[in-house]
Amino acid sequence: MKRYRHYNKKRAIVLACFGSVIEQQKYLDLKDVVEDKFPDCEVFVSFSSRMVIKMLKKEKNEEYKNLPQTLADVDMLGFKHVVVASVNIYPTDEHEVLKKIVDGFKHFSLANLKYTNAVLTKTKETSDFLKDLNEKVTQEDTANLYVIHGTPRLDTSGIDSINYAASFLELISESNFTCSLEGAMPYNEISDALKLKMKKAGVKKVQVIPMLLVSGNHYMKDMHEIRDDLSDTFDSTIASSLSKGDTFNLIELEKTQTIILKEIEDSFKMMGIKHKQFTY
Repeated sequence: MKRYRHYNKKRAIVLACFGSVIEQQKYLDLKDVVEDKFPDCEVFVSFSSRMVIKMLKKEKNEEYKNLPQTLADVDMLGFKHVVVASVNIYPTDEHEVLKKIVDGFKHFSLANLKYTNAVLTKTKETSDFLKDLNEKVTQEDTANLYVIHGTPRLDTSGIDSINYAASFLELISESNFTCSLEGAMPYNEISDALKLKMKKAGVKKVQVIPMLLVSGNHYMKDMHEIRDDLSDTFDSTIASSLSKGDTFNLIELEKTQTIILKEIEDSFKMMGIKHKQFTY
């Protein structure tokens, strides 16, 4: 087939991210990590939020593209093997759109295309991730309120991942509580019941732990509002950063990056491409 002769480059990785006006550098830092682990691949970053793409162009004059645009560029450049890494914490709406886009490209691109799982998809890795996170953030005589973003529909694909995360965290410690920003168990709807439950458990101090990949607008606005609301009853704080940054986010955690890197490696293996073995 004559068209195939144009696919003369070996491998590419596309990091499919939601995007952030405030913390887009976190995604670029992840790109550096992926490039370091896969030096024989060219790495691209795509953002799915059109609002973020437009705001970054308007406010910072920075040009980013969404996943369809990025895959079109990668295809035009002639990469034979392309892994689209799902940089999403749960396999819900954004991950489902990613899958549809990649499956659509398979109909006309001659490249070998695969997408990875979202971060909290497999039970063992998810359990290990949540247990490790809880051990890192837990402080003596302080309760943990894990705030999950949530999803607006109860029939959303992948919602079991959210429910499992909340149930697991509450089960492993009586000092753990969970809520969401939107969707099931939103803080603004259950705050009174949540405070009462904490009081009955003897809670005096509580730290808000954002279950967000990056600390964007939700962190700056919603997490601070939850902390302030809790401060009427408890000594409340937002969890300190576990990494080099000033704000708490999950994308910089070693466990998060390990899962993403392993998913990329496994996808290449399914293509019959073996990379050097990394120690995760």
